[in-house]
Amino acid sequence: MPLVIAAPIGQGGGMPQWSCAACAVEYPETDAAPSGCVICRDERQYVPPSGQKWTSLEELEHSGSSIRINEVEPTLFSVVAEPEVGIGQHGLVVSTPAGNVLWDPPGFVDEAAAEWIRGIGGVAAIIASHPHMYGAQVSWSRMLGGGPVYVSAADRAWVQRDDECIVEFSGSLEPVPGVRVKTVGGHFPGSNVLHFEGADGRGVLLSGDTIFPGPSQKWVTFQRSFPNDIPLSAAVVDRVVTATNEFDYDRVYGNFATPCPSMRAPRCAGRPTATWRGCAETSTT
Repeated sequence: MPLVIAAPIGQGGGMPQWSCAACAVEYPETDAAPSGCVICRDERQYVPPSGQKWTSLEELEHSGSSIRINEVEPTLFSVVAEPEVGIGQHGLVVSTPAGNVLWDPPGFVDEAAAEWIRGIGGVAAIIASHPHMYGAQVSWSRMLGGGPVYVSAADRAWVQRDDECIVEFSGSLEPVPGVRVKTVGGHFPGSNVLHFEGADGRGVLLSGDTIFPGPSQKWVTFQRSFPNDIPLSAAVVDRVVTATNEFDYDRVYGNFATPCPSMRAPRCAGRPTATWRGCAETSTT
């Protein structure tokens, strides 16, 4: 059930805080909009046929954008920009006694959402699964007191708005006790997954779209590019699954549905992935 619907609140003057209208990744404050979005020019995303368009946090605010926060399950909350901003990902807040982590931050933030998060203890870390989900990560950090934004070293070059809050890491990370992040590759070389223990004592995996649960909650898929339907090879999928299965988990949450799609299965190396791999290696009609 919704916990808060945040009303837009002014963010002050100065130069616009630019954001790509297609992917919602933030860019530096400048008088003029950037010439193009390097995220969208890459084959894994796309520049819309109508051409490159830009917005800003100020423009989104003035047009009525807000943040809705839902409880997905105890200790896990989705953070969603409405109307949809950019790709439309649902950020997730993992709440633990040791501290909170914001995963896959949306491309919009306002004071009311930040106030709600501060009310549950703020965040100890902000982490995106991969560059498409960088969103307004620096803006979120600034609104929440300047906490670290962890970025996989393999994807550091994709950060478009640099800031002192950006912290590189390689391999694995435990931003707060009991919350573990691991770079598993696949969709991007630095694609990450996050693991924690749910309130029921079972493992929970946040996978972005590195391992993407289907709407039936019985299947997963793997792609180099989802909008352009570019698949990953079976060999890369094997590497992703092997790296991910260091963790024991009962369910997986991706980054688009409401509530976020889950897959109740003991590790994704079972039937869903085996079926995907078989289809990737054989010709079927």
